[in-house]
Amino acid sequence: MNQPQGLLRLAGSGVALMLIVGLTACGGPPKWVKQGSGAFNDKDTKAFYGVGSVTGVRNEPLAWDTAENRGRAEIAKTFDTYTGYLMRDYAASTTAGDFSRNTEEQNVERAIKTITTTSLSGVRSIDRFKDEKTGTYYVLTKLNLEDMKNNLEQAKELNGQVRDFVRKNADRLFERLEKEEDKRSNRQ
Repeated sequence: MNQPQGLLRLAGSGVALMLIVGLTACGGPPKWVKQGSGAFNDKDTKAFYGVGSVTGVRNEPLAWDTAENRGRAEIAKTFDTYTGYLMRDYAASTTAGDFSRNTEEQNVERAIKTITTTSLSGVRSIDRFKDEKTGTYYVLTKLNLEDMKNNLEQAKELNGQVRDFVRKNADRLFERLEKEEDKRSNRQ
């Protein structure tokens, strides 16, 4: 083999290796980061997924834990979420004298409060990704549908005290809801 061809092959191999390494490094986030949370069919099972993320936390173990907890919260929101919504809208137009001049003003306010409280067993962290450019930590969590069904089956076997506590609080919340509905019907 003559020397120019050997150098050409070596240079070509080096360029190919650099391209592979470069493309791998610039591959971007995994598909699940962009897909987000929700219920999806796996190859052979159904599952609930939560994607949690955090930015701006320098303590790496704390960042990973925070992202994982947020992923768990995303799954919990799938099952039980209370959302309170309030919007206030004020508009006024004032005309003085000859109607050629007027003053307009408006104010719009919106407040949303979302609460999720649920207890989930079997949620696992299954993947992690750190975006080095933004410093964002992402964690993918998963709750297998079969695991959830098993947990619900076990919950049916609650002892009497717990069952009575749940019934009592369910009745109290139902009464509270009825009062709120009565208030609304009286306004109309």
